[in-house]
Amino acid sequence: MRKLNEQYHIQDQILKERLDQVLGEVMEECGIECWLFACREYNEDPIFRCITPALYPTARRLTILVFARKDGKTECLNLGMPDPFLNQYYKQAYSPKEEEQFAAVERVLREINPKNIAINVSKDGYAYTDGLSHALYEELMEKLPKDLTDRFVSSDLVGIRLLETRTPTELEVYPEVMDVAMEIIEAAFSDEVIIPGKTTCREVMDFMAQEVNNRGITTWFNPTIDLQNENGMQEEDAVINRGDLVHCDFGIIYLNLCTDTQRLCYILKEDEEDMPEELKQAMKRNNRFQDIVRSNMKIGATGNEVFVKSVEEGKKEGLRPFLYTHPCGLFGHSAGPTIGLWTNQNPIPVKGDLKLYNHTSYALELSILEYLDMYKRDTYIFTEETVVLTEEGVSFLAENRDRIKVIRGGK
Repeated sequence: MRKLNEQYHIQDQILKERLDQVLGEVMEECGIECWLFACREYNEDPIFRCITPALYPTARRLTILVFARKDGKTECLNLGMPDPFLNQYYKQAYSPKEEEQFAAVERVLREINPKNIAINVSKDGYAYTDGLSHALYEELMEKLPKDLTDRFVSSDLVGIRLLETRTPTELEVYPEVMDVAMEIIEAAFSDEVIIPGKTTCREVMDFMAQEVNNRGITTWFNPTIDLQNENGMQEEDAVINRGDLVHCDFGIIYLNLCTDTQRLCYILKEDEEDMPEELKQAMKRNNRFQDIVRSNMKIGATGNEVFVKSVEEGKKEGLRPFLYTHPCGLFGHSAGPTIGLWTNQNPIPVKGDLKLYNHTSYALELSILEYLDMYKRDTYIFTEETVVLTEEGVSFLAENRDRIKVIRGGK
């Protein structure tokens, strides 16, 4: 793990790249000339941490930022309280001692004179582009003249594109973030932690949560541990026994990036030297479905196109596939195209119609259902790998995606 000041430095380097390299491109691409961002202290917009430096953790009273795009150039303006950290990235365009804040907003917007002004009110139900509070929206509508508020448009597209695009430094450090997550999974799936006949799923979950806390980072959802055997799937207080297939779902936040990983381990029976061959073959079929999905995740394809084509190809090969891949980056369930849902194995209107873009990241989340003689029942083979999509295709951030960890249970 990097020292805290080094983490801050990396996060701020990423912010500079996002503002200098990504923001202008996505505003141009989405046809947005001005983006008005406003939120109050302790009620921060979801996009807040994506566009502010590491040492500016909350809004200051009322933070108002304006992004303007004109003649191929992007200007980033602060119309809130002056702040030494924020003003390294934003030009101060408002003096609290000389001007009322909304008067400054009107002045700046008239100087820019954009044809449209994006605000964070989602028209398609995206949580991360719907962060403008109702009270602030009403205040904008009341205090700004109608000829400006008539130019308000939803920030859906520009917000999604800004959030989903990974900067060069993010692509460079993402494998490092993944390494931390994998260290914790490896530690949890071990003879030291799992003692057959004694350890419960809840105890393994608690171990993982404590390991995260010990590193000074956080999870974006509570670690999940469950098991499958001849009695089906069990969770929480279930005791892990020999012959069980144990499954984890785990995601951390480090350097402002989320991971999302599902791995499996098998607890050997007393007379076994290795896991049953049919379990190895089931994992190979799961990996085959992963590869089918990867091959269809092409830049320019929609999430629904990837979903339909992948499931059809999987079924043609005799698989019983389930596909629910999602963007993963600054949020665990992040901005970008939906590629199936666990609860809805069909094309998803609107959110599934978004396209895949270069330099984006995903949780390649899926499963297949296999009948296993060892359990005498259908069994889910769950996997999830954090991946990035570039012009070279989909690449994994961690190794051993084809591996089911074996625990001998010597204690």
